[in-house]
Amino acid sequence: MIRKASLLLVGVVMGATAVVTYSQAPFRFAEPASAASPDTYYQLNLFGDVFERVRSDYVEEPADSKLIETAINGMLTSLDPHSSYLPPKSFRDMQVQTRGEFGGLGIEVTMEDGLVKVVAPIDDTPAYKAGVQAGDLITHLDGEQVMGLTLNEAVEKMRGLVNTDIVITVRREGINEPTDITITRDVIRIRSVRWNKEDDIGYIRITQFNEQTFDGLENAVDELTAEIGEDNLKGFVLDLRNNPGGLLDQAIAVSDAFLNRGEIVSTRGRNAEETQRYNARNGDLTEGAPVIVLVNGGSASASEIVAGALQDHRRATILGTRSFGKGSVQTIIPLGANGAIRLTTARYYTPSGNSIQAKGIRPDIISLQELPDELKGRAETKGEAGLRGHLQAEEGDEGSGSQAYVPQDKDKDVQLNLAKSLLRGEKTDAAFPPSADSAANESK
Repeated sequence: MIRKASLLLVGVVMGATAVVTYSQAPFRFAEPASAASPDTYYQLNLFGDVFERVRSDYVEEPADSKLIETAINGMLTSLDPHSSYLPPKSFRDMQVQTRGEFGGLGIEVTMEDGLVKVVAPIDDTPAYKAGVQAGDLITHLDGEQVMGLTLNEAVEKMRGLVNTDIVITVRREGINEPTDITITRDVIRIRSVRWNKEDDIGYIRITQFNEQTFDGLENAVDELTAEIGEDNLKGFVLDLRNNPGGLLDQAIAVSDAFLNRGEIVSTRGRNAEETQRYNARNGDLTEGAPVIVLVNGGSASASEIVAGALQDHRRATILGTRSFGKGSVQTIIPLGANGAIRLTTARYYTPSGNSIQAKGIRPDIISLQELPDELKGRAETKGEAGLRGHLQAEEGDEGSGSQAYVPQDKDKDVQLNLAKSLLRGEKTDAAFPPSADSAANESK
């Protein structure tokens, strides 16, 4: 019987910075496996036959460990885009990265059609500063084709010593010729929460959900409230755009920070007895101040949990474009000295009982950015529904992802400026402030 740790992941994907992360929950034991059918044993014998044939007859002598590792990874990646095998080094790296400091380029990636696809560059990292954009397809690493590599292998090649360069070749929609981008590797220190006052409004950006996130949010609310003054504070903008996800427990803690009661999220596995519900405790950090949450096509998983909880409870107005649509939870199952597997074990549901898998969160107020000419027609993400082999939506039409562009110049940020205008009463919308009779989230 395999000992199984309930280490829950809600990050989008393993990236060049490998920031798919897990929540530190207690260990639990797996249920005894049911007896396999005779056909299953036949198929296992078939695998053994093929394995021996490859070992004895392949043109070059292969490493047994490599054959087994790739066979395991092939089995897992065939299930969905988020299940995979973590060799010992990758597993150790992932455990370190949840603490918010690691080496790399600073991009979140997934695999699409054999190429590495950028979900989003992380703020203030080498990749972000070099101009890597969400939706870029990485075709070559230092001139070597990505096609044929696993995601883990591609990630490993993007890692390296600090202050060394790597040339990534990207294919970008709307541009005929591939583009070479030189990036200098650096230590990536993820400050997951950043904040500043916008005159009478508190602006809080969460770039991902790691172990530091709730503490960062608490500091942000305290400092902004003190700096602006309770009498002058019009409200908060919580920016979750291009946030790819992270720790489930941190998403729950951030949601709880704005709620006094009620369910935040539930997770449901194959068996009914595996259902878990997470509820808010009394205490709102902002003491009921108005909140607008910004999302876009790069907002995924943990950020969708927060947006869905605050939207369903009518605690915040969601503004922007449809989110990524990743509604599944991954469990890290350690394999002793052999690393671990990351396995999709549950779907998560918003407080109203709806899944956003392959659908995404539809904002209460849809707002598009004004794109520069060079990005027009190619700033869209396909979202979860566009990933090959994704878990199907349980009901209704699929369709996730959307525009994922955020201008660096805040003066040109249409979504942020609309949020501030609504909080100040300079503009009005039926969805703000939210009320019990507000329109339901159409995407759920």
